[in-house]
Amino acid sequence: MTFILYIILYFSGIINAIYLPGVSPKGYYEDEEVPLTVNSLSPMAGHMPGSVLQYYRNVYMYDYYDERFHFCNKKGAKALKESLGSIIFGDRIFTSDFEIFMAKNETCKLLCSTTIPSSDIGFVIERIRENYGINWFIDGLPALGKDPLYADRRIYSLGFPLGNIRESENTVEINNHYRIIIEYHKLKNVVYRVVGVTVIPSSKMSTIGFHKNADCSTKKPYILNETRNNSIIYTYDIFWKESNVTWATRWDKYLHVYSPRIHWLSLFTSSVIVFFLIGMVMTVLTKTLHRDIMRYNSNFFDQEDFQEDSGWKLVYGDVFRIPKNSMLLTVILGNGTQLFLMTIVTIFFAMLGFLSPSNRGSLGTCMIVLYYVFAFFSGYVSSRMYKNLSGEFWLKNAIFTSIFVPGIVFLIFFLLNIVLIFAHSSGVVPLKTMSTIVALWFLVSVPLSIAGSFFGFRTKPFSNPVKTNQIPRQIPDQASYMKFLPSFFIGGILPFGAIFVELYFVLNSIWFSNIYYIFGFLFICYIIMVLTCSTVTILMTYMQLCSENYHWWWRSFCIGGSPSFYVFIYNSIKVD
Repeated sequence: MTFILYIILYFSGIINAIYLPGVSPKGYYEDEEVPLTVNSLSPMAGHMPGSVLQYYRNVYMYDYYDERFHFCNKKGAKALKESLGSIIFGDRIFTSDFEIFMAKNETCKLLCSTTIPSSDIGFVIERIRENYGINWFIDGLPALGKDPLYADRRIYSLGFPLGNIRESENTVEINNHYRIIIEYHKLKNVVYRVVGVTVIPSSKMSTIGFHKNADCSTKKPYILNETRNNSIIYTYDIFWKESNVTWATRWDKYLHVYSPRIHWLSLFTSSVIVFFLIGMVMTVLTKTLHRDIMRYNSNFFDQEDFQEDSGWKLVYGDVFRIPKNSMLLTVILGNGTQLFLMTIVTIFFAMLGFLSPSNRGSLGTCMIVLYYVFAFFSGYVSSRMYKNLSGEFWLKNAIFTSIFVPGIVFLIFFLLNIVLIFAHSSGVVPLKTMSTIVALWFLVSVPLSIAGSFFGFRTKPFSNPVKTNQIPRQIPDQASYMKFLPSFFIGGILPFGAIFVELYFVLNSIWFSNIYYIFGFLFICYIIMVLTCSTVTILMTYMQLCSENYHWWWRSFCIGGSPSFYVFIYNSIKVD
């Protein structure tokens, strides 16, 4: 146990022993240099003409200093250290050539002059057509761009576009001039703190004079030409603006809640669905089942009454019959417990404000660490259920629990990483990070899972209330809606409907580079989803037993997980 604790502390030191901008206040003196760092280019949300619907044209991210973009890099960019979660989510942060000094305004400052050869210009044009955005940071604050959908409101989007498309002229412009507006809060007339960053990009056919000074007075845009080399001059303006916003509230602009009434309406509707389902389950349990069980426990029934029984009462001797592939069922059940605990604890911590977006990657890091820690409960639940199903090979069950599902997830993760490598995306997880994940898996997760399996198998098994018949009862023909596939699809509709609206905002934040921070709504919706899945599973299982089908183990598990099918389909449609 001491060895496992040492391993956790060792890797925690690697992951967390770095300074994350934005976590603690940093003050600047006048004329002190304020660094501007750059992150990967990511696709931004597009809007259907005349509609609020958003669409997505690509999913790959690219390094800011990808050689095909030919951005300015005279000083030699240096990569900054990042957390484990930040790396996995695709952040690749580097220093830049921008020279920004506190409270010093500058106009048309030359960044560099570069040439994009004809062999790379097609790549740049394609990224502009796919609405890729540039992501910068100043003092840990992401640079904001004006959201075109909300031009009449003070709502911003993370990042700003790489270029623009003129559909009427069928031309593509590259944004090579940046107007950087930095808001600051002054303390005691000496110390300045950055509290806001906004970038207004534009395309200009700028020129360089005899004294190597840039001229940005032209309004003519720079139109990219695919048939020749394109010489581009990058320039920028710096405007400092004093603000009453304090450092503690500087993230309020980023954490804007879109349409709060929709969240409340969705929450109310989902709550009504849950109360309705719970009422149905309570009615079944308190009236029908309770009455029948009381009659069975009494000694006042004769053979004639017994013959008149039907439905679930006829399968009482088969309901606890061991299901097929019981080890696989217990392995998946244990891993599901691990995921459930990781999810609910992560959302709870985020709701309390421990996982602030200013601490980049904290959410992903927390998820990974908690997933490894809760491997103990995965092994415990799996082995205890395996013992209840008369399993004897606890070590085999323990090894499968710790390797089977995580192995499948890691294999998919590895294959996706290969796809990103061939796509030359910055989202590729480095070999060092991949090795860290594998090391944590085998040095922390696997031992904890085996330890949980050991204690779970030593626990006294549950005692079934009735004995199982030696000869299985024949199952009658089932109604079409009670077969597996119809039950699976029907069971997932209500839980998915209960979380649909909140899921829309969560997916928007993932795919459209928005910040999601209303974890209070998310936590309540998660509880509602769990309750809905539970009640629907109980009702569907009761209906199955009433149709004299006692093979409920696997079906109840699949019905409880059926909303994931709808989530997968919805997510796939949204990306397309």
